[in-house]
Amino acid sequence: MRRNFVILLLLCLFVTLLSACSKNETSKLADNSDNASNKENVELTISAAASLQDVLNKLATQYENEHPNISITYNFGGSGALQQQISNGAPVDLFFSAAEDKFDLLVEEGFIEKNKGTDLVGNELVLVVGKDQAQNIRAFEDLPKIKKMAIGTPETVPAGKYAVETLERSNLLKEVEQQIVYAKDVRQVLTYVETGNVDAGIVYKTDAMISSKVKIAAVAKYNTHSPIIYPVGIIKGTSHKKEAEKFYNYLQKEESLKTFEKFGFHKVKK
Repeated sequence: MRRNFVILLLLCLFVTLLSACSKNETSKLADNSDNASNKENVELTISAAASLQDVLNKLATQYENEHPNISITYNFGGSGALQQQISNGAPVDLFFSAAEDKFDLLVEEGFIEKNKGTDLVGNELVLVVGKDQAQNIRAFEDLPKIKKMAIGTPETVPAGKYAVETLERSNLLKEVEQQIVYAKDVRQVLTYVETGNVDAGIVYKTDAMISSKVKIAAVAKYNTHSPIIYPVGIIKGTSHKKEAEKFYNYLQKEESLKTFEKFGFHKVKK
């Protein structure tokens, strides 16, 4: 009888311990679930050159899949216009420019710290014409033959500045300046060529690659324009410093750089 009582007592103790462990594990799972559900959702705003549109949309999709609490919103446009917006207080977390001078202005003004920016990728400048273009345009020297050509507005669109440099150094600017139609960014230049509103346009190689309606007639020589470098940096006043730094570092990863290369960009020597 006494033996049965001891066995019963031990069974009660075992059941009590098992119940306590079960409650503890359930509590831990609930805590982890609460932590996951309470993880703050953050929206990152990135001002980026229009020529980066396709590759950055691709990278954003990949990044958001890996970081469900992060959503990325892009403000695409001419680098000069974007730089002016940031200088005037636009709420932005990162700036991705198509020109070093626009980026450097923000560094000088204190909007970007030097150690929070890097030259990430490079590009090429090309002359494009419509795929069904009847005129025989095979080189920049053929531009005086055409009626209209488009470039980005040089003051705010780096591709437009590079285009003017190329035309000047090729001794063509005076001959063609009356034919030039100015656009707000390179994507608008591309659209003008695609729709036949102009006979030719000067854009980046990466822009030409995404269109099935244009073809590259010529590639500008490297010595005819300033180096085409794309710097990216974190805005000092960002309200999402930790998340901005993580995405900034993500852009520099080898996997991300390979994605840039697939879209026609190339790595830059540092």
